[in-house]
Amino acid sequence: MSQAQDEAPVWSPLGLDRQHLLNNLVTVVALLFWARIVLYAWYQEVPRAKFAALFLGGGMLLYVFKQLHDVGTDGSRLERIGLWFCALVSAVVPGYVWWHYNVLETLRIGYALPREYALGAVFTLVVLYLTYRAFGAAFVGVVVVAIGYAYFGYAIPGLFGHSGIGERQIVNILTMEFDGFFGSITQIVAAWVALFLLYAGLMRGFGAFQLIMKLAFRTAKYLRSGVAQSAVVSSLIVGSINGAQTANAAMTGSFTIPLMQESGMKGESAGGIEAVASSGGQIMPPVMGAAAFVMASLVTGVGYVDVLVAGIIPALVFYISVAIGVHYMAIKQLPEGGINLDERMEELDDGYHPAIEGLRFGIPFVVLLYTLGIAQWTVISSALYTCGTMILTGAGLPLVLSFVKDGMDPVETLKEAATDTVGGFKFGGVSMAPIAIIIAAVNGIVDLLNATGMPGKLSLAIVGVAGGVMLFTVILAMVICLILGLGMPTVAAYTIVALLIAPTLIGNFAVPTLAAHFFVFYAAILSGITPPIAIAVVVTAGIAGSNFWRTALEALKLGLPLFILPFTFIYNPEIVTGGFDVNTVISGAVVLLGAVAITHGLNCAPRPFNVPSPFSYGVRGFFVALGTLAMVWPTMMPRVGVVALAMALILIQTQVPRFQAVRAVPEGD
Repeated sequence: MSQAQDEAPVWSPLGLDRQHLLNNLVTVVALLFWARIVLYAWYQEVPRAKFAALFLGGGMLLYVFKQLHDVGTDGSRLERIGLWFCALVSAVVPGYVWWHYNVLETLRIGYALPREYALGAVFTLVVLYLTYRAFGAAFVGVVVVAIGYAYFGYAIPGLFGHSGIGERQIVNILTMEFDGFFGSITQIVAAWVALFLLYAGLMRGFGAFQLIMKLAFRTAKYLRSGVAQSAVVSSLIVGSINGAQTANAAMTGSFTIPLMQESGMKGESAGGIEAVASSGGQIMPPVMGAAAFVMASLVTGVGYVDVLVAGIIPALVFYISVAIGVHYMAIKQLPEGGINLDERMEELDDGYHPAIEGLRFGIPFVVLLYTLGIAQWTVISSALYTCGTMILTGAGLPLVLSFVKDGMDPVETLKEAATDTVGGFKFGGVSMAPIAIIIAAVNGIVDLLNATGMPGKLSLAIVGVAGGVMLFTVILAMVICLILGLGMPTVAAYTIVALLIAPTLIGNFAVPTLAAHFFVFYAAILSGITPPIAIAVVVTAGIAGSNFWRTALEALKLGLPLFILPFTFIYNPEIVTGGFDVNTVISGAVVLLGAVAITHGLNCAPRPFNVPSPFSYGVRGFFVALGTLAMVWPTMMPRVGVVALAMALILIQTQVPRFQAVRAVPEGD
């Protein structure tokens, strides 16, 4: 019933082989890492800032050991020595901060000892190097620019100039004070988000991914586009809990993209569908890629349940419009009949009876919803009990079944359950490690920029450049969010734009706080499918073996309603602030139909009204314009009117024979 956790097994046979030892070391460190997090969640016996140091050190150590295992003998001797040095620093410096927490937090504010400056400088370099290994040079460049801006502020003229921060003070902010790498964002992730990555790892370990794929395949039997829809369904479920677009794209895309290609879909279309679906998974309640909990902590007076309720209608708008777009794309490319889904389902593990699988994975999810949404427990307690329930049902139900069902050996079932559990811990730890590193880097950027007064200056600059016009300000804010997102994990991307951009919209234009935060949240996620970065597209194009730019174009065509949705939050904030009253539902329905009009215009299979290219682009553009007005216009009656017109045109085009296309759409039409 288990499944592979990654390329390496959970536990390698004991021996002197270095790769086996490193693989076992990764497993042991992952178990110790989660044991300490669970211990903190249960007792909360130390201050959160102190625990954040231990969390970051453990995450860095786990990442380094995984890298040492992955490079194997292919890496150079110098690279391996460098990684072992990083492991040493990852253990020593957070350990030093942990041990001297009381002194650093209460007595030495604003200065450090000479040895502490040296340790902090080395630790900063290690964080930068590991960030480079995990996320590439682009994001490291952002960190370096932030450090340079803090240091050379005295040389910058105009609004963005400042007195400058000395190198020792920069090191102190980043490492020895409980801002910087060990700051509030790292603390939130350590206390709240980490356990949800463990939950995702346990789900994978116990075979939830296989179950999701089976459900998607069964759905595919009833729709011609069903094979492509499997990417949407699986990414919707996995991506909501995962917390990183790239991890979601790699996890589900490795299965769904080849499946779509085998059924007849072009590689760039398959890659585009998976990239959009993987990014959209991050906006789906109740977890929203773990960003929901960070949003609840950043927005004063707003609880987690408020964030959950606010996110439901936008998520439904996005996923329904994407599903329709996927259907259009699929019927243009997939032949009748397609592939034999029964054969593909046989390739998956048989698993247990559907009722048993439903209990295994349904009960923990119900516990999560009840503890967070009804009982109003704290996030950390809800996550802890959800993980505990996942272990009880994931490992316990098969064990109980082995005593009552013929042909099942309780001893073998127990061994398999133990392997699956350990594998879930390992996969969760390996997924958490790079996120911990980049969160630390983001925390460092935010606190350095706060020390320079950048957020307030950026707010003034945005309003000044836009001339005080709300529309121009929002467009400029959208562009900045796309740039700052840089394909980072969801929590990191949202946090940095929430602290830098949301205050501008709230303070200067009286945008409701929750609406402003949803605006920057959605906008930051879009960097995953926006060229030239488009990190989710990079992953899916690599899996599909397709051209990056063509894959990105397919993703943009499919995901355009997601680019319009943030503006809906600004001009029709009741979508996210109105709860579930009649006005909110009606407004949400209009937004959904507007998104459908946009999707239809960009992806409809026949030529619109038999208009040949290039004139057909005008018709498609008209559909997009109608849909955009329906989603964004600030008063209801005009929105209803354009939606009625768009739906009437779609009905005429699809139902009146003389307006239907008589040939397939040519390549590029």
